[in-house]
Amino acid sequence: MSFVHLHVHTEYSLLDGACRIRDLPALVKSMGQNACAITDHGVMYGAVDFYRACQKEGIHPIIGCEVYVAPRTRFDKQHEFDTESRHLVLLCKNETGYRNLSYMVSQAYIEGFYIKPRIDLNLLREHSEGLIALSACLAGEIPKRLLNGDYAGAKEYALTMRDIFGEEDFYLELQDHGIAEQTEVNRGLLRLHNETGIPLVCTNDAHYLRKEDAESHDVLLCIQTGKTVDDENRMRYEPRNFYLRSTEEMEELFSAYPDAVANTQRIADRCRMEFTFGKYHLPEFKLPKGYDSPTYLRELCEQGFARRYGDTKPEYRNQLDYEMDMIEKMGFTDYFLIVSDFVRFAKSVDIPVGPGRGSAAGSMVSYCLDITDIDPMKYDLYFERFLNPERVSMPDIDMDFGDTRRGEVVDYVRRKYGDDHVAQIVTFGTMAARGAIRDVGRALNMTYADCDVIAKLVPGGPGNLHITLDDALKLSRELREKYENDEQVKKLIDTARALEGMPRHASTHAAGVVITKRPVVDYVPLATNDDAVVCQYVMTTLEELGLLKMDFLGLRNLTVLDDAVKTVQKTQPGFKLADIPENDPETYEMLAAGKTSGVFQLESSGMTGVCVSLKPQNIEDITALIALYRPGPMDSIPKFIACKHDPSKVTYLIPQLEPILSITYGCIVYQEQVIQIFQQLAGYTLGQADMLRRAMSKKKVKDIEKERGAFLHGDPSRGIKGCIANGISESAAQAIYDDIYAFANYAFNKAHAAAYAVIAYQTAYFKCHFPKEYMAALLTSVLDSSEKIAEYIGECRECAIALLPPDVNRSDDRFTVEPEGIRFGLVAIKNIGRGLIARMMHEREVNGPFADFQDFCYRMDGNDMNKRAVENLIRAGAFDSMGVHRSQLIAVYEKVMDGISNGNRVNIEGQMDFFGMGGGAAQREPLHLPDIPEFSAQERMAMEKETTGLYLSGHPMDAYRELSRRLGAAPIGRILEDFAQEAEPTSFADGQKLSIAGVVTSSKVKTTRSNTLMAYVTVEDSTGAMEMLCFARTLETSGSYLKEGQTILASGRLSVRDEKAPQLMCDSARPLDGSAADVSAGAAGEKRQTLYLRLPSMDSHEMTQFRRIAYLFEGKEPVRIRLIDSGKLIGTTAALHPAFVRAMRELLGDENVVLK
Repeated sequence: MSFVHLHVHTEYSLLDGACRIRDLPALVKSMGQNACAITDHGVMYGAVDFYRACQKEGIHPIIGCEVYVAPRTRFDKQHEFDTESRHLVLLCKNETGYRNLSYMVSQAYIEGFYIKPRIDLNLLREHSEGLIALSACLAGEIPKRLLNGDYAGAKEYALTMRDIFGEEDFYLELQDHGIAEQTEVNRGLLRLHNETGIPLVCTNDAHYLRKEDAESHDVLLCIQTGKTVDDENRMRYEPRNFYLRSTEEMEELFSAYPDAVANTQRIADRCRMEFTFGKYHLPEFKLPKGYDSPTYLRELCEQGFARRYGDTKPEYRNQLDYEMDMIEKMGFTDYFLIVSDFVRFAKSVDIPVGPGRGSAAGSMVSYCLDITDIDPMKYDLYFERFLNPERVSMPDIDMDFGDTRRGEVVDYVRRKYGDDHVAQIVTFGTMAARGAIRDVGRALNMTYADCDVIAKLVPGGPGNLHITLDDALKLSRELREKYENDEQVKKLIDTARALEGMPRHASTHAAGVVITKRPVVDYVPLATNDDAVVCQYVMTTLEELGLLKMDFLGLRNLTVLDDAVKTVQKTQPGFKLADIPENDPETYEMLAAGKTSGVFQLESSGMTGVCVSLKPQNIEDITALIALYRPGPMDSIPKFIACKHDPSKVTYLIPQLEPILSITYGCIVYQEQVIQIFQQLAGYTLGQADMLRRAMSKKKVKDIEKERGAFLHGDPSRGIKGCIANGISESAAQAIYDDIYAFANYAFNKAHAAAYAVIAYQTAYFKCHFPKEYMAALLTSVLDSSEKIAEYIGECRECAIALLPPDVNRSDDRFTVEPEGIRFGLVAIKNIGRGLIARMMHEREVNGPFADFQDFCYRMDGNDMNKRAVENLIRAGAFDSMGVHRSQLIAVYEKVMDGISNGNRVNIEGQMDFFGMGGGAAQREPLHLPDIPEFSAQERMAMEKETTGLYLSGHPMDAYRELSRRLGAAPIGRILEDFAQEAEPTSFADGQKLSIAGVVTSSKVKTTRSNTLMAYVTVEDSTGAMEMLCFARTLETSGSYLKEGQTILASGRLSVRDEKAPQLMCDSARPLDGSAADVSAGAAGEKRQTLYLRLPSMDSHEMTQFRRIAYLFEGKEPVRIRLIDSGKLIGTTAALHPAFVRAMRELLGDENVVLK
């Protein structure tokens, strides 16, 4: 007798199921079973992955779902009646069943979501075709009624289900996990079977694969519920037999019901739903009358070509014809028309559009349709890198729009193709190695400190983004030793290994949008994440199913440029972004001087160093920087810089490489160069060359070695001549092939780098020539980041741009430019709504500036303005220019507002007319302000911080800046920036001892599980803010200094957790005042000639970091290094740029860095 599992919960029953799809089919096969179902709770997230995995193992996949059925209708959502929904298992017989299930699962989210996604009987009646239903587990409606003693109700419901699904498609589901209630339910189900003839089927409610997985599954439930394994009252699956039982076990359990076992196979044989892959379902573009898609595309391209190139350049015309022919042959004309259409819309309503993104910038069709603004011929870009005739796959055009208006483009697409034809895309947060350790540690009731120690032994950094715990045990000796010698650590890691990689939660992809020919739900099930409707399949799965997926990305820097252009246009009406010169010497001089803060892609400290050393002179140099500044290729930066500055160092293995590599000074930097080498040296077509490049980047060893022969000796069957036939020696060809293979994984897409280099140059040009306009736009763009605001305010100071305080007569909603500097925007003041700001601006424009505070209150009295808003305007200093003290206004503002409101009320009632006959203003009583002193400077700054998140009239640390530098305090902004960059941090490290100096802006004391005190303390200097963790010992010695408003010097160790900002584990803190100045004056000014450093040893972490930083600041000024372990003095040279000296102080401490 055969048995098939029809009730299985994979990892996509989030934090509840643990039957991993990757392992499930192989286990089913090993047990001699030939089919298996997927029935996750309320979702179909894993359906396609499961289908693929089963096919690979020769197992017949059954697509299904255990849905939630609302007790009344899916629209009823009252707590007392609708909190508990019932389970029902639905299995797809065919494509009709899949569409019906997909529709119902979607409506469960869109219409029926209440605690769970719920369907109802009405949906089942309308969409039952093609589905088989099982009555489900103890949480099903029939089992619930049986347990409640309502046999008649259970029978009535069972007959209703049979009426809905038909006599052959509804089954009563027997389960036996050794639970007393199941025995009772099974007796009732057998009676129902005997009385109604509704067939029986047996299942095991599988939540994990093997019996031994019960413990890790128990921990998974604890992670879901926030409980620990010690909690007796938590949710658990007992007894522990919710695993994938063998056929023999199921036959023995249900030996009294052999037909129920046999029915599992009968159901499986009837479920024949198959997915179709590789067939495209592009939406149809609505064409003008008299056109088909290819004709219309050609006409648009012809118009664009004439606009871009004029009537010259026949070789360009040939390229356009080739691309259009290829696009038509591949069937993607509608795709390009769709993209062209929404880009044209965006530009028509002045939404900022990026010059290009990804490989699409290599297409002349994209350029002529205005989808991109990068000339592919000018930058030697290849269409085949974007759309390869050798490998037909959907084009992938991702678009950048200004971040504040991206949504308008998505809304346009929804209007154009229909709301039900457009959806966003789900993505999953998974339990990565470190995260799994922390999650499991919490569930096992381990302390945070113990878990953190183990988690941090897992190697981190960009090179280890996807590291597994198995890899970590091989790479980290300390982790391996703890694993082998500590039972608690072994249990922690083994359990984490069982769970790592599983999805933890669903969220919405930041940019992905699907556009479909028929309603989206006809192809894929939908869900809701917050307010967004999303496809339940991830992006790669949607592409496999042939759906049109696009990324609509919001790029802040495009908004910044657009705002800056509009500000410039106020004084230069005809100014356009396209008008800026391409090679402006002053802009490149600014970059070479390291003034890159706020410049797109170039503002990290590492990039600053590269700019100082490289001294870029054109867009090609910036393009190369963007391509090289990543883990891996970074190692080539010193060679690249050396070859740029000394052409004698540029060498080519053979002369034929010079035309290809001269633009990058003899270094292979771009994927396009790899393609060019294969084409020009060995005679590959561009499509063949790109296929080989892809194989190399994915390390497909068999394909790579097979192609080596073709590269050397040719392959007549594919028309490849080979290097030797082109006069290249075998040894040189071998060496070239090896070089390419070594670097192919690191080579970057030049089309993308060039597009982003253009934006980088544009932002740099604006910063250089329109610094106030640019910095105002930049500040407006980061209002939600106090760290960035602080950094850019600091940059304004560096550029001698004054930041002017908010002012009710001068400020707009955003940061604005005035002759004296940049005026603070009112939108940054808390509790000041945009409606009130708009009214203020309109009132000023129509009736002139506000004469005084009383005039402001009279004219602005209304629904948009309340006392809280006025108080915050006062505290932020928005009335300071009227010559009154904030202290005076705080004392009287409520009385003034109450008086005006009462007067206006009387006026409305007709008893008095303040403004009638033109004499109302004269009847106002003059405002008498109390004669009281102004708040202190510290109090005013505290008010500004509270109302805007920033210090405006100064910074509490201004008086301590020199002292904190002498004390060796690391600037907080530099620490945050170092860890925020894509590459590994260059100046700081997890666990490093250091000091920071700043003002305490918040301090929260909590009681730990062990009943001791700890505090979360936020410390801020003029560059940024950092959280400190202060435990009991620190609080005993330094707690009195950790009050809000206190300026302190704090010492401790850096702690860096996954994807979180660095924290300081504080050991000690002391007031930052004159008593703290009893230290060495440290280094002299940074303008002197020789830099002296002290480092622990040649093989120390500090030496490694020094070398990395020094590479970026190559120069001829002397550096002397004293090695502490040996006492040796060694010498080298570097460019003693302030950024380099600052980096050394941050790395080594002020006492180990001297300039003289």
